[in-house]
Amino acid sequence: MYKHTKLLKVDPEQFCAEELNEACRILLNGGLVAFPTETVYGLGGDALRAEAAEKIYAAKGRPSDNPLIVHIAEKDSLSEVTSEIPEKAKKLMDAFWPGPLTIIFKKCERVPLSTTGGLETVAVRMPVHPVAMELIRSSGVLLAAPSANTSGRPSPTKAEHVMEDLEGRVDMVIDGGPVGIGLESTIIDMTEKTPVILRPGYITKAMLESVIGEVAVDPALLKKPDGHIVAKAPGMKYRHYAPKGSMYIVEGQQENVAERINQLIKEHRDRGERAAVIAAKESESCYPLEIVHCIGSRKNEGSIAAGLYDILRKMDEIGAEYIYAESFREDKLGAAIMNRMLKAAGYQKIYADRSGEERR
Repeated sequence: MYKHTKLLKVDPEQFCAEELNEACRILLNGGLVAFPTETVYGLGGDALRAEAAEKIYAAKGRPSDNPLIVHIAEKDSLSEVTSEIPEKAKKLMDAFWPGPLTIIFKKCERVPLSTTGGLETVAVRMPVHPVAMELIRSSGVLLAAPSANTSGRPSPTKAEHVMEDLEGRVDMVIDGGPVGIGLESTIIDMTEKTPVILRPGYITKAMLESVIGEVAVDPALLKKPDGHIVAKAPGMKYRHYAPKGSMYIVEGQQENVAERINQLIKEHRDRGERAAVIAAKESESCYPLEIVHCIGSRKNEGSIAAGLYDILRKMDEIGAEYIYAESFREDKLGAAIMNRMLKAAGYQKIYADRSGEERR
């Protein structure tokens, strides 16, 4: 445990490299620095030092078979961590880097197995956030950086989220204000004959296929994970993003969803239990004002993505014992939103359009 975590505030739109000098020294000495990216805040350590990866796992309480993503600032840096770069991967890099896309390659010997979760592949991305890019460039360190939260908790979209989870566990947190996207990067495995999406994100399947043709989706994304799968990418094997209360995703026609949720809320109130509702702007008026929390508008999926983790943390702040969340369409960005919500709920669903047994 660290005696004190330093907090450094910077303006992403107007800062100089010298402001990051201390953060760079920490990384060069094998320490840990949390920093903003365009997706969520990351917890960075030297990707090529096994002890730095071990510190990351310890700080997060993260299982060591859950791979870390290596963040780079220049495409040339790929030669330091990969053994080969497929032509289709080069096309994706040209189209989406820098940006919220993580690509899985075959690793080279320099990358320690502690960084890759014991795998012979390595996940790499180039963030677009100016603070993240400058931190990598100025330090000269390739950063292994999972989300900067306690393992299993909602990912951090603000520096205060990081401090809430990791104060006293890391050397420094760089506060660059709220992030933009609010969901982790899309992950695509380019070591297979047909590229495979291992985690949906802002870069959608349709966007990827427009560049390289056919792309598959890993079947593990479509069902509750179990302890027997090999985690090819972060977030595949363990429960993630979870609030402390018991959370359910309620699916069905909107009027049935509202009716079922309100019935459940009444039952909880009658038992003296604290419940909350996560709803879209268009339907928040269907629920009691004092327990409904608006996640964003269905007309703007970006607003839902950006507010998701903040609202899940809000559930803990208010002490919600039971949480009922409306479901969202799984096309476009909705696939990434529902992926995170289902994981947060432990895949617990209620089917409001059905009679009889509804939960699973």
